[in-house]
Amino acid sequence: MTFVIAQGCCSDAACVSACPVDCIRPRPDDPEFMSAEQLYIDPDSCIDCAACMTECPVGAVYDENDMPRDLEVFREINAEYFAENPLEVVEDARTVRRRLSGDRPELRVAVVGSGPSGCYTVDQLSRIPGVRVTLIDRLPTPYGLVRAGVAPDHLATKDTAKVFAKVIRRPNVHCLFNVEVGVHVSIGELLGAHHAVVMATGADEARTLGIPGEELAGVHSARDFVAWYNGHPDHAGRRFDLSGERVVIIGNGNVALDAARLMVTDEHALEATDMARDAVEALRQADVREVVIAARRGVLDAAYTTPELLALTRMPGVELLAESSELGYDADDRRLRRSTTRRKLHVAEAASHTPRQGGKRIILRYNMVPVSLNGSGRVESFTFRRDPTVPDGNAELETLSTGLVLRAIGYRAAPIDGLPLNSETGTIAHRVGRIHHSSPEDPELGLYCVGWAKRGPSGVIGTNQVCAAETVEAVLDDFLGGTLGEPGCSADELAAVIAARQPSIVDHGAWLAIDAAEKRRAADSPTRPREKFVTLAEMLAAAGR
Repeated sequence: MTFVIAQGCCSDAACVSACPVDCIRPRPDDPEFMSAEQLYIDPDSCIDCAACMTECPVGAVYDENDMPRDLEVFREINAEYFAENPLEVVEDARTVRRRLSGDRPELRVAVVGSGPSGCYTVDQLSRIPGVRVTLIDRLPTPYGLVRAGVAPDHLATKDTAKVFAKVIRRPNVHCLFNVEVGVHVSIGELLGAHHAVVMATGADEARTLGIPGEELAGVHSARDFVAWYNGHPDHAGRRFDLSGERVVIIGNGNVALDAARLMVTDEHALEATDMARDAVEALRQADVREVVIAARRGVLDAAYTTPELLALTRMPGVELLAESSELGYDADDRRLRRSTTRRKLHVAEAASHTPRQGGKRIILRYNMVPVSLNGSGRVESFTFRRDPTVPDGNAELETLSTGLVLRAIGYRAAPIDGLPLNSETGTIAHRVGRIHHSSPEDPELGLYCVGWAKRGPSGVIGTNQVCAAETVEAVLDDFLGGTLGEPGCSADELAAVIAARQPSIVDHGAWLAIDAAEKRRAADSPTRPREKFVTLAEMLAAAGR
């Protein structure tokens, strides 16, 4: 018997450290870890000890003899990984193992942003004796995209928040939530009270298509849609026109698939999630019958992961369809590995289906180059150029009627006063996590970055483990090397200055009050884990602020 990692894997890698025979891959120090869809257990090496199942924070590990039927395909997926990547034993480098020297007994670091990258950075730092961490977030609630980005029906993935909860309650971690850098405190002031400042601010600015009609009403970023249904306070009161039968989503990463899935999910299933109440009601009344996921490139370039694609094939009452004419590929293409072959087979199966009358459907389209959004005041249709290899003048055009368009084509780090942006990558300019304005060889002393702000919107939650370890190593190297300046005031003195400017600071205890209140609000529901507050006023009232 063996254990199997299935859908929902967050790549946290706690299972890797727990495995006594080192049979889980990829490990955080493996080159492919940053791009892996999930982790895998070698069926030939597993000794059936269940350590991985015990350690998994999201419940994605199963006994092969006790797997849900709809997840049984993951037995093959795990085995196929090792057919391509034979097991080799290497040393685990997931956690920074360092100590401060006797002449540098205390290190103070401010981490800005409490999403996965910020929390993993705090975890790495706060494990080291003599390190004090100030964790800052502009919202009253921590955990970033775990709370406001992960799909509400992926409750197991959201359980990574339980891991982060243990981190932020450590005695050497001081939480300052509802504090905005650049408004309530400057980066310079943070540096004045800490040896280092790590920016874990993510990539919040959605990329645009750059085509005519993009300004029309009814055209939105998928990020806005996701934030709305997840109850992000910046999007409370937003409205999306769900009265039409067809929605078009541009891009085919996991965000696009999440949005499509939730638009056609059974209303009773939505009740078992932590989706914002307004969004549940809006989707309950929606008239959407068809979601078209339009990719600008071919099926081998698809950015979604196999587990997310498989989830679309198992939706009751929803068909997954595709256009068979759009699935061509070169058999010698270097991207055609087992993983892409499996995904292509599922898409090919979708292309073989004959649509049923009256049912809901998700349609995967490929090689659809956006040309224009059309309408008077609000979007009414979307025109595409078929086959990107054909010159514009000779290309076949196709127009789809729609009243709602979502862009899911990537994100960039939003500009932050005083920090340099790399215009090509859409990230903070840095080298190995050290922020620099001009030359990578001349970093800004004490300024670092991590997560999507550092590497762009890529990877899964656990990918931030390795990213955080690299940045923390840079901080420690600089501190122990004596290149970081000494703080001019204490972190407590700075906290008092911030409190004078922002009386409604939410500390760790106040966040726990919000958390408990949301869970109490869902106490009458047998399935709903929490009823989120979606406005700042509600959150602060629950926090007693």
